[in-house]
Amino acid sequence: MLVIRLTRIGKKKQPEYRFIISEKTKDPWGKALEILGNYNPRSTPVTVTLKKDRIEYWISKGAQCSDTVWNILMDQGLVRARRGKSFPSPSAARKSWPRNKPKYSQNPTIRWDFCAVKALTFSHFCGINGCSLK
Repeated sequence: MLVIRLTRIGKKKQPEYRFIISEKTKDPWGKALEILGNYNPRSTPVTVTLKKDRIEYWISKGAQCSDTVWNILMDQGLVRARRGKSFPSPSAARKSWPRNKPKYSQNPTIRWDFCAVKALTFSHFCGINGCSLK
């Protein structure tokens, strides 16, 4: 299966990327079938140079895109459909959270018992308070 993805070029701490098409199983730093464009995230504004006709050709032949490439192509207007999992909106996710769920530390009796057991166990193992176990 063919995939359109990014491969990193550029110097240390100065990344630039190429859009390439290659086999999915091949190393992205190996030989690519075709270079489809460049992407420089460090320039202001971000520079994206694409061979739009070739990208449309490869997508029409069944090539898949990585998630990052798909998002960049959406920003450039080459593809319109959203891909991937659909996540609920943040407000819908917040409404589904349990609001009145009691926390463990809000029950003082349970918390005190836990601290008391922990203190007794610590004193037994460390020989504090006249304990003979060492």
